[in-house]
Amino acid sequence: MHRILVITAVEAERTAFERGLPEESRKACSVVAGGVGAAAAAAATAATLVRAQYDGAPYDVVVSAGIGGAFPHAAQLGDLLIAERIIAADLGADTPEGFLSVDELGFGTTAYPAVPLAPMKLEAVRGDLLTVNMVSGDLLTVNTVTGTAEQAARLRARHPGAVGEAMEGYGVAVAAAHFGLPVAEVRAVSNLIGPRDRGAWRIGEALATLTAAAAAIVEGLVQ
Repeated sequence: MHRILVITAVEAERTAFERGLPEESRKACSVVAGGVGAAAAAAATAATLVRAQYDGAPYDVVVSAGIGGAFPHAAQLGDLLIAERIIAADLGADTPEGFLSVDELGFGTTAYPAVPLAPMKLEAVRGDLLTVNMVSGDLLTVNTVTGTAEQAARLRARHPGAVGEAMEGYGVAVAAAHFGLPVAEVRAVSNLIGPRDRGAWRIGEALATLTAAAAAIVEGLVQ
């Protein structure tokens, strides 16, 4: 049985994911709230992986999980986004000719392939049968969450395969890669990417989706 490390940003996400795990899945899965942003996520992931190796119980796969934003053309509130690639969308240089990524600058890579997860029916923790709409595509990692239509358009133009954004996935992927481990990212949609409107966010619904999806995600990875 594979051992899975799940990294969330905040405690509410960690609690929501863990709440959805049956007892048998918890034996194979550890859920850690690593902090907000790619740097905090990378540090928490690396520290946890080192500790596990020292204890003689290393992990086999790492998952970045939590809530995030979706591009309106790709998904709706409450959907579950599954990464095909994890991309650092704003890591690079601004130039008069436009943005240049780290890849284009010759300093590394901004994209990591993600472990594929197949769509499936997911059972909510209350026992109700819940069908979660799952959307696959590129997930962007940003240091500044998008808050304008103009920035949303720029990101879509640079990354036409993107379905959503969050702040930690790339950091988790970098740390996992240093340990030679595969990585996945899943995001429950709490808001649509564009003009910032806190009143339109649905954080509670997104956390409920994360809970509903947790068991199926882990079960798919341990097989």
